[in-house]
Amino acid sequence: KITTRDEPDYHKLMAYRIGILREHGLRLKDIQDVISGIKPLPGAYDFVMELREMTQLAILSDTFTEFALPLMRQLDYPTILCNSLRVDADGNIVDINMRAENGKKKAIEGFRHMGFRTFAAGDSYNDIAMIREADGGCLFRAPENILNEEKDLELTTTYDGLLAAIRRFCDEGK
Repeated sequence: KITTRDEPDYHKLMAYRIGILREHGLRLKDIQDVISGIKPLPGAYDFVMELREMTQLAILSDTFTEFALPLMRQLDYPTILCNSLRVDADGNIVDINMRAENGKKKAIEGFRHMGFRTFAAGDSYNDIAMIREADGGCLFRAPENILNEEKDLELTTTYDGLLAAIRRFCDEGK
């Protein structure tokens, strides 16, 4: 139940999770079977479709390619940049392959270097540097501990609120 909303050290969190998988004999296929039954949150599909009509969308995630595909399929395949897993011959997850340390922040830097204005939203410790690096951004459904630590960041809790924040940002850039 511990996530990046609770543990800011991503490597520590992933080592903990891999240990739990090993302890219980769970393999990648077991996790993928569970993920295949997960549906996007209510409103997510409409949000993604409306956002894609408004602007370009890239999802920067610290999830793993091996986990993301079933959900991205249900969202009509938005661009997602994420990490990958190291899996042994028996299908056990043995480690993670990070695309880059602090990859979300570096991706924002890269987009800005290419001349894009960037807006970032997230809910976890691993999103803070990305939000702060972007030209605009906000917290989205962040937990109380992050809200208490990041009081200067705007918060929204609904997809409509997030779309409104992005619209304001886009309108400011025209």
